[in-house]
Amino acid sequence: MELKVINDQGASSANLNASNEVFGRGYNEDLVHQLVTAYQANARSGNSKQKSRCEIAKSTRKPFAQKGTGRARAGMASSPLWRGGGKIFPNTGEENYSQKVNRKMYRAGFAAILSKLVAENRLTVIEDITVDAPKTKLLADKVKGFGIAGRILVITDTMDENLYLSSRNLPNVLVLEAHQADPVSLVRFPNIVVTRAAVAKFEEMFA
Repeated sequence: MELKVINDQGASSANLNASNEVFGRGYNEDLVHQLVTAYQANARSGNSKQKSRCEIAKSTRKPFAQKGTGRARAGMASSPLWRGGGKIFPNTGEENYSQKVNRKMYRAGFAAILSKLVAENRLTVIEDITVDAPKTKLLADKVKGFGIAGRILVITDTMDENLYLSSRNLPNVLVLEAHQADPVSLVRFPNIVVTRAAVAKFEEMFA
């Protein structure tokens, strides 16, 4: 399939013949959902810790008499039924939330996301993007020249220091290398800008 290409001034350039397997695949919503869910789950540290009733620093003395008070019987103040008591099934801080995604599924899901972006005209291919100095204004002017409104994810084949430093202070622009692109970022950003070399990299990775 052919992808429209623009230069860094927003003018049209020669179209690019891209792989149908990567940019023309049918959309599988269930697979994409599994891919995004697994990516977010694998990013969890799982270090949240809660205390059980035996770890609560409270007296083990019986709070009040078993009978005669009219209240429900209670054995100790660290009971999970009491405010400030321990949890019944606490997090230990060693939970593992990771989910396994097969390589073939990951490639198919990633290609489905890229194909959906192309079908919705949310993916733009540019010849290349470079800045001469590590200045935010230089990159902001280039991004403005694309003629794309809203938040933008820029994916390049390789990123030099000038481009990295120039992009850090732009709140609505994220620059990643092709091997750093992830499903969550592709779904989250409304506009994706990919360099011609990054398209070739995607074809090498997912075709």
